[in-house]
Amino acid sequence: MIDEHWEAITQNNSAYDDVFLYAVKSTGIFCRPSCKSRIPKKENIRIYIEANEAIEDGYRPCKRCKPTGLRLPDEEWIEQITGYIDQHFHERVTLALLADIGHGSPFHLQKTFKKVLGISPLEYLQQVRIAKAKKLLTTTNKSLSKIGEEIGMSNIPYFITLFKRVTGYTPTQFRKKGNCTYE
Repeated sequence: MIDEHWEAITQNNSAYDDVFLYAVKSTGIFCRPSCKSRIPKKENIRIYIEANEAIEDGYRPCKRCKPTGLRLPDEEWIEQITGYIDQHFHERVTLALLADIGHGSPFHLQKTFKKVLGISPLEYLQQVRIAKAKKLLTTTNKSLSKIGEEIGMSNIPYFITLFKRVTGYTPTQFRKKGNCTYE
């Protein structure tokens, strides 16, 4: 990548939209230089002249700037978002972050996510975290605080409350009733 490309990307320069496209290795998405999405790390960028080249290399078009002129199907977009949540559930995940990563608006993401999966991105994140917690509760003897940290919920009272609301049991009750494999 030459400095001119980098400058066009960081300046969101629409004059370069018909000159090149850029793909971001960490997200698997490609964009126009004018895209208003978060500026990626320079080392994660690959430059393409044609959209089909980026697609052939496994990149998907951005939902925000639509570099192919076509919209990514909603199901495929939400699959990208759930894939990110599945990989990063233990980190701080917000609707704004997910929208930024998916190159869309928070409002549109919330609406589309609910339409496709029937639940909100937050509810999906909570389901993933609780599923991971259940596994850790039955396969390890880690403390609740350690499990909470590992699933991205360091606020233990909230973790216990959410766990009970979702499963009907506190984490301790769940561990006692479950078939623990760590013993």
